[in-house]
Amino acid sequence: MARVGPGLITGVADDDPSGIATYSQAGAQFGLNMLWTMPLAFPLMAAVQAMCANLGRVTGKGLAANIKDAFPPSVLRGVVLLLLIANMLNIAADVAAMGEVAELVSGIDRHLMTACFVFGTLLLQVFVPYHRYVFFLKWLTLSLLAYAAVLFTVHVPWRDVALRTLWPHLTLNGNAAAMVVGVFGTTISPYLFFWQASEEVEDMHAHGGGVALTADARAAIPELRRIRWDTWSGMFYSDLTAFFIMLATAVTLHPAGVTDINTAAQAASALRPLAGHFASLLFAAGILGVGLIGVPVLAGSGAYALAESMSWHEGLERKLRDARGFYAVIGVSVLAALALQYSPISPMKALFWSAVINGAVAVPLMVVIMILVSRKSVMGAFTASRSMLALGSIATLIMGVAAVLMLLPG
Repeated sequence: MARVGPGLITGVADDDPSGIATYSQAGAQFGLNMLWTMPLAFPLMAAVQAMCANLGRVTGKGLAANIKDAFPPSVLRGVVLLLLIANMLNIAADVAAMGEVAELVSGIDRHLMTACFVFGTLLLQVFVPYHRYVFFLKWLTLSLLAYAAVLFTVHVPWRDVALRTLWPHLTLNGNAAAMVVGVFGTTISPYLFFWQASEEVEDMHAHGGGVALTADARAAIPELRRIRWDTWSGMFYSDLTAFFIMLATAVTLHPAGVTDINTAAQAASALRPLAGHFASLLFAAGILGVGLIGVPVLAGSGAYALAESMSWHEGLERKLRDARGFYAVIGVSVLAALALQYSPISPMKALFWSAVINGAVAVPLMVVIMILVSRKSVMGAFTASRSMLALGSIATLIMGVAAVLMLLPG
């Protein structure tokens, strides 16, 4: 656990309760025929996140700070504003799902449990230094193993799984296109770009006060090797878990005719009569565990982005009095998300608009990232390889098509 870092935490945050709802719906609605999306998504998401991680470690600055230096102010303002709105809506959907699951398990009112989760994560982020807080986040990543454990409680036709992953029986209609859009939009998300770049900077300062590789290249080989291993293994863990979630609902809910899943908690509840109480409990435990990672990452990514764009002091290692603006963004994000629980806006509507905004932001942001990591004026001798840029270009193209399909009427 000492070897792993931002890549693992970022990967697990990608499978937040909102993502679990999307993967559960894919399995419930299409059975085994959406499993192919995860092997395709893996190298694309890993390449984009690796570029963000390299950018942070090489320059010693987060993504927003690098955009601020290289692009007109309007580019950064537009991206950060949309990111903050999307993150708040996503946090609202996540904490609502966590409250529902907690009520399912404990019987305690969901709104009370939601408030407990919100204030608990907020207090941890504000008052626990990063080097201690990250220790708990790393151990929480083990909660994803719950979804692998679910598969041991149900019958899985592994031959059919392998066949449908490589050769799906899929009718290319509007419903299938919308689900593909949802899966890729959930897997490749802008908040993860900002978080991982900034956490590389946090890690750099936390371990002996390191400096950017552009200023001192002596640590370049081991550091870039660590980032590559950490990011690709973290994204593989995330992608494999998403595959397991999709598979768990595909072999239980889909054959039973349960094809409409709106929340992660609904998936956990629906599993109980079909796969048993233990499978349902494992699924619920996974939702709570990843939610406790996903919410801080969502709130933190927005705080890093705004603080860097405004040249405020930032970082989870700093005390509250030294980074008031940074922590204020975190506080406003999670408390506004909590307030949405008592508004007429449903969590699913919040999640829908979050997906729309993320889809609109992801494509231009990925173009900006690839421009940054290919410039010697930014990266020095550590510009991205052609293979990384090729994978990033494919990811951008797929996300562009997904964004267009998502915005089309009907």
